[in-house]
Amino acid sequence: MLCFLRIWFNNPAANTSALLRLGASFIYTVYMSIVKDYVQGLSGCDYIDASLYDKYNVKRGLRNDNNSGVLVGLTRIGEVHGYMISEGEQQAVPGKLFYRGIDIEDIVTNAFSEGRFGFEETVYLLLFGDLPNADNLAKFSKLLGENRTLPLGFAEDAIIRLTSRDVMNMLAHSVLALYSYDKEPENLSVENVLRQCIELIARFPIMMAYAYRAKRHYFNKSSLIIHHLNPEYTTAETILSLLRSDQQFSRFEAEILDLALILHAEHGGGNNSTFAVHLVTSAETDTYSAISAGLASLKGAKHGGANCKVIGMIEAIKHNVKHWDNEQELRTYLIKILKRQAYDKSGMIYGLGHAVYTLSDPRAVILREKAEMLAAQKNTIEEFELYKLIEKIGPSLVYEIHGTKKGICANVDLYSGFVYKMLGIPPELYTPLFAVSRIAGWCAHRLEEIITGRRIIRPAYKCVQEHRKYVNLDSR
Repeated sequence: MLCFLRIWFNNPAANTSALLRLGASFIYTVYMSIVKDYVQGLSGCDYIDASLYDKYNVKRGLRNDNNSGVLVGLTRIGEVHGYMISEGEQQAVPGKLFYRGIDIEDIVTNAFSEGRFGFEETVYLLLFGDLPNADNLAKFSKLLGENRTLPLGFAEDAIIRLTSRDVMNMLAHSVLALYSYDKEPENLSVENVLRQCIELIARFPIMMAYAYRAKRHYFNKSSLIIHHLNPEYTTAETILSLLRSDQQFSRFEAEILDLALILHAEHGGGNNSTFAVHLVTSAETDTYSAISAGLASLKGAKHGGANCKVIGMIEAIKHNVKHWDNEQELRTYLIKILKRQAYDKSGMIYGLGHAVYTLSDPRAVILREKAEMLAAQKNTIEEFELYKLIEKIGPSLVYEIHGTKKGICANVDLYSGFVYKMLGIPPELYTPLFAVSRIAGWCAHRLEEIITGRRIIRPAYKCVQEHRKYVNLDSR
């Protein structure tokens, strides 16, 4: 405390703010030392012996012994197919992803072959169950464009003035703040929830872009640039125009981003964030709370944050492997990663492996092809070949080091971050971009839960704490 006073008396006017920061830091340090004393007791009271899960047949992570998901619901929205059961045995098959029963490959192929953007069509399909005709697609795209504008004063009050270091947290805050601008936030009729969903899908790109600009301004000391919207732009075009200072982008860049949005829009009801939306929707909460729950889940490194881990791993490889095209050099470093001797020492090659897909992730297959085309344009083909080599040799190394019997293939995260990087999108937006796409699936599942679920999701937990007598305060 004496050192704080000396600083202040030397120059009261100039050092008041510094003194306040030092004082706050001192108080925080003292507070955390107290918290640490409490933490020491948690490891004992919260620890559960792993053998008890087997004893009570508990499906940890809602996964069966063969690593398939525990069936907890039914859906007509998305299907993830990565294996088949034959005579009681799980057999690996090439991965397939269906939106409302339609193969994702057909959706992407037709959009590209016809020279048009496909994300808006995908959103329509997920929400309404059928592909739109030309007239319906034009009307729906216009509806999204008209609803991108945020409520008057919202950007200033809910985004710019309440910024933080993490864009995902800002997105979640912005979604919850929209509750206050809604005349019927608690109305759970299908018509009202659909209206809320359309507005959120339209506004997510704007809130993401503005949150990023505010974060850069306050925490990275850059200029605050807020661009005006073009209501005729597609979602992909809107994102690129808002993120780039000159608002310029090529048609092919927008098409690649549009493709990434399509591929991330939906992934069945069992993925963590979509299940979170189902879970809280079943409790009859409002739309804004339900979608913020999805955002909270997607932010996690084991879910939406994985593509950032891939980019970090690639940078570590580029720094430590002299010849990127040398299979043996790369193999040696990947083994170090798997043995927890390199990168983040997690023992994982990020971008490989999936809970359902075994032989291939259809999203990775599609994105890899377009990533190669973009890499050729951006003169990053050498780095692209590094990704392909990791995909080639990585699975066998996982089998060798970890001895897993589960099929290992490249997942979409291996290439999505690389694509975003080539588009000049900063890493702190990789997961928010995922959310801009996945909100289409979240909204479709929320509507399905409201229409069909009608029962609160309430699984059981077995308490393994033995019963004890209460001890009076003076006897403890």
